[in-house]
Amino acid sequence: MRTSDLVGSAVANTFRSKTRTILTILAIFVGAFTLALTSGLGTGINRYIDDTVTSIGAEDVMTVTVTSDSPLGVSSGPTEYNPDAVASGQPGPPGATVVAITPDDLDTIAAIDGVLDVQPTKTISPDYVVAGDGTKFVASVGNLVAGQTLQLAEGAAPDDSSSELEVALPVSFVEPLGFADDAAAIGQAVTIAITDADRVQHLIEATVVGVVDTSIAAPTGASLVPNRALTDELYTTQSSGLAAAEQERYATASVWFDPDASDEEIAALKDRLADAGFTGTTVADQLGAFTTIIDAIVLVLNAFAVIALLAASFGIVNTLFMSVQERTREIGLMKAMGMGSGKVFGLFSLEAVFIGFLGSAIGVVLAILAGTGISSALSGALLADLPGLTLIAFDPLSIATIILVVMGIAFLAGTLPAARAAKADPVESLRYE
Repeated sequence: MRTSDLVGSAVANTFRSKTRTILTILAIFVGAFTLALTSGLGTGINRYIDDTVTSIGAEDVMTVTVTSDSPLGVSSGPTEYNPDAVASGQPGPPGATVVAITPDDLDTIAAIDGVLDVQPTKTISPDYVVAGDGTKFVASVGNLVAGQTLQLAEGAAPDDSSSELEVALPVSFVEPLGFADDAAAIGQAVTIAITDADRVQHLIEATVVGVVDTSIAAPTGASLVPNRALTDELYTTQSSGLAAAEQERYATASVWFDPDASDEEIAALKDRLADAGFTGTTVADQLGAFTTIIDAIVLVLNAFAVIALLAASFGIVNTLFMSVQERTREIGLMKAMGMGSGKVFGLFSLEAVFIGFLGSAIGVVLAILAGTGISSALSGALLADLPGLTLIAFDPLSIATIILVVMGIAFLAGTLPAARAAKADPVESLRYE
C-alpha cells in the first residue's frame, strides 16, 4: 500500500463511527480552543507592551541616577537636609529626592567604557498651559528622548532639530483647551506659563504639532511633550535668577549605548556605572516585572488547557482501541495479504493524528473568531481608554505550533492501540468473531 493510499484509508476509516469520532474531536476541540485563546491573550498583551515600549523610552538608552543609600530620599522620620539633593523627577512618594547630577558627573559618565553619549534630563515645572484667552490648565512637561516614539492620535512628533518652539499635547487636553478635535489643534498656538527663581512669571508661546494618544506610557492627563528648542527655552527661563552652579543640577541623565549590545554587555555597563557611583535603568528593567507577571498568568492558563488536551488524549486511546477491536478480522486480512506491521501501525497512527488535526483546527479557528469578536467588543467599551490594544491577538507561528502540538499528543495517544493492531496475529485475527 502506497503512502497516499495509507493516508486516504486513515481519513476514510476515521469516520466509520461518526458519533464516537465527533465526540473525541469535541474533547480535543475544548483543549485546543482554550490553548489558542490563552495564547492569544498573552500575544495581545505582550504585543501591546512591545508597541508602547518606544513611548516609554528608547531601547538603547538607560536612565542614570546617582546611587544613594536611600534612593527615594524618604524615610519614616524627618529627612536630613542634603545640599546635593534635588527633586527626583521620577514616580514615587511626594517630596522624594535624589542626589543631583552635576556637570562633573556627566563628564565621569561620558568617560565610562560603553557610553556613547550622555545628556542631562531637564526637569521643567510650568504653571499652566492655555490656548488664547481660554481656561488655564495645570500641566507637566515630559522629555522626548532620541529614539523614543510617541503614539500619536494626530499630527507629528515635535522636531528636535527644529529651532521653532513645538509641542505635542496629550489627547485629554484638546477639547478642554477649546479645540474642536485633534486635527483642529494642529498648527495652533498654546501659551505655557513658567515662573523663574525671582518669582516672575513668563509666558512662552509654542505651536502644537501633534496630539499624543492615551496608552500605558501616556495615560490620560500625561505630560506636554516639547521639542529640544522649547525644552531649552523653558528650562533657561525657569532657571534665570539662579546661580550658575544651581542651574546645572539634574535629577537624572540619559545614557546612550550600542543598540546591538547584548544583555551581558548591558549588565557590564551597569556594573561599570555602579563602580563609578551611578545606577542605570533600561526600559526593559522598567517593564521586566510587568511582562513577567503577564507571562506567568498566561502560563498558568495554558497549563489548564494542556490538562484538557491530556484528558482528551484518553478519548483518542479509547476510540482507537474500540476501532482495533471492531476491525480485528480486517487487520488479519490486511496482514494475510502482505501488509507489514509497520504499515498497520502507521494506518492507526494516522487516524489518531487526523483526529487531533480536526479537533485542533476547529478549536483554533473558533478561538480566532471568538477572540477577534471579544477584542473588538472590549476595545469599544471597557478598553476604550487604551487605543491600539488588541486584547487577544493571534500569531500565525503560535497557531501552527498549537496545531502541531495537539497532533503530536494525538500521535502519542494513538501509539498504544496502533501497536496492538501491528502485533496482531493474522491467523488469530481471521478467526476472531
